[in-house]
Amino acid sequence: MSTHQRHTIPAEDRVPWNQLIAYGMGGVIPIALFNIAGQLMGLLGNISLGLSAFWLGTIMIIPRLWDAISDPIIGHLSDNTRTRWGRRRPFILIGTLAVAVSFVAMWWVPRGEWIRSLLASDGFYNFVQFSFLLGGIIVLFMICKASLQSRSRKNRLYLLIGGIVFSIIFFGIWWVSRGEGIKLSFASEAAYNWFQLSFILAGLLIFFTSCTIFEIPHGALGMEMSSDYHERTRLFSAKSFLGNLFAMGTPWLIALAGMDFFRGPGGDVADGMRYVSLLIAAILAPMAWWWFFSLREPAFTVVKEQQKTGFWKSMHTTMSNKTFLSLVVIIFTLAMGFNFVALFNYYITIFYLYGGNEVAAGTLLGWGGTTWAVTGLIAVFPLNWISRRLGKNKTLLIAILLMCTAQLTKIVCYNPELPYLVLIPTTLLSAGMLMFFTLGSSMVGDICDEDELRTGTRSEGSYYSVYWWFIKMGTAFASFVTGVLLVFTSFDEQQNVSANSLRGSIEVLNADIEEWGKSSVPPPERLEAVNKHIATVQKHITKLNDHFEKRINDLPSQADNTGQLKMHLEKTAKLAAALETQAAELVTNPAELASQTNEMLAVAALLKKQAPLTLFRLRLVEIGLPLLLSIVSIWLTLRYSLTEERCYEIKEELKKRREELVVSG
Repeated sequence: MSTHQRHTIPAEDRVPWNQLIAYGMGGVIPIALFNIAGQLMGLLGNISLGLSAFWLGTIMIIPRLWDAISDPIIGHLSDNTRTRWGRRRPFILIGTLAVAVSFVAMWWVPRGEWIRSLLASDGFYNFVQFSFLLGGIIVLFMICKASLQSRSRKNRLYLLIGGIVFSIIFFGIWWVSRGEGIKLSFASEAAYNWFQLSFILAGLLIFFTSCTIFEIPHGALGMEMSSDYHERTRLFSAKSFLGNLFAMGTPWLIALAGMDFFRGPGGDVADGMRYVSLLIAAILAPMAWWWFFSLREPAFTVVKEQQKTGFWKSMHTTMSNKTFLSLVVIIFTLAMGFNFVALFNYYITIFYLYGGNEVAAGTLLGWGGTTWAVTGLIAVFPLNWISRRLGKNKTLLIAILLMCTAQLTKIVCYNPELPYLVLIPTTLLSAGMLMFFTLGSSMVGDICDEDELRTGTRSEGSYYSVYWWFIKMGTAFASFVTGVLLVFTSFDEQQNVSANSLRGSIEVLNADIEEWGKSSVPPPERLEAVNKHIATVQKHITKLNDHFEKRINDLPSQADNTGQLKMHLEKTAKLAAALETQAAELVTNPAELASQTNEMLAVAALLKKQAPLTLFRLRLVEIGLPLLLSIVSIWLTLRYSLTEERCYEIKEELKKRREELVVSG
């Protein structure tokens, strides 16, 4: 009989149901909200705000690089915190509340004419000058302080370098940029886009820092709530199960944000997400207090007398653990492959399966997300069953093979004629992902046992933080690569944004017409409103036409597709001109007026279609890259050394050591 078949979980190692549920609900933040921010912010910034996919991908790296600093620091602080509430729960409370606030704030990206006017104002110009001077003075102060602290003979070189830099910056702060040229640059389209990118970057930095404050101590708590090999898997399975239960609603966010109630007349999905985020924060904030008061830290009685360790010593111990590094490479390799193309599913669904119709695609994305979440819920049960019978290592291999199968089925299931076939690979991929990452976290706990046997200390926070640091660094690198890959596909975000603006101006006119059918607005006022709206429509048509002309010059290989788009645009322009000519007659007949604007809206919808070559490249990269790296991850898993039998040996040795310490004490 095998070891896993003979093993029974001792009562003291079993996690009570109330603790299991409370801990499991913590999956809301890392499973649902973390991915929403990482994926939808880039998507909506590109297709709704019109920001460059390359620069969005680039700035998405910066929060991950910041994680490289914040994750280990929070992990180390959590390991060395001693309070009456334990060492994990204070971080969980503060982190959850910070996540709720920052999640709302980051969606309120300033946009519209008011922000353009602000950038062009004298007040903003003066603010930039003041910031420039203040920044220079702060740098000077820091250099002076560092130089004064380096007076030893060993560090005299720093004095010389500091003095040179001091002189350069002191001279440079007086060369504050000024003049009408600078003012005009602030009013440019580029300045407007960079302002939005800067806002997104600041919002993401605050949000991801808040997630770190919550998730690193929460994950470390999961490792110490039980010392049993399989009970840890059950605990992290609960986190996956309940996190995915909440995540069932998150894929519908695009569809929800696209509703008129949230986005308003003429608004887009980015506008709608502002108000949807408020609903999410209202759900999340009370959970902070529930987790704080309900969770327990059974291992705190063991570690509260443990000697505190220095940061660098703790990091060195963690990074020198070969078993840990082997696991990290397995997880990192596969995660990187799928993170490279995490956004591509949205692009393929919207622009390949539905020809740019975000509302129709939103429904499928919602069902896809629900399928993903439901599968994640169900997969928890076979995960625990298989892991008990085959062990974690073999179960990890099964998870990777499920993901490989999912990628291969996409070759057939990406079908515009039968778009809902995509739910097949979604199901397989969700099951594989759930099993893979749940086992990964559980296996880090086993490594912490091995480390305690070797060093005599428990450092779950350090191990968990470094584990996620590698995954987040992969995500950061993937964010940059995603932008590069989108550039490779020749996806035209400006086309989509301009087409959305054109559609929005027609929808606003439709909303007015609908109101006229219910009220007695005088014909002269109606005529004035129609002419105003038509002028806006024609302005957007001109802008889009200029873009198409530039596109033909820049990408001659796609001239045929762009030419077809221009034909649709010309038809839209003719309909707008005809409406302008007949406006005086039509304002007295709202039904006929609405009929003509609806025809114009239908033609304008065709302007969102991307080039066939772009759509092919999207599918090629989205399917092939994760498949290749999954194969590498399989090879690495076959070489992983920490088996179930060895884990139980370590547990028994630790138990004996603790009993000896009690006797000797």
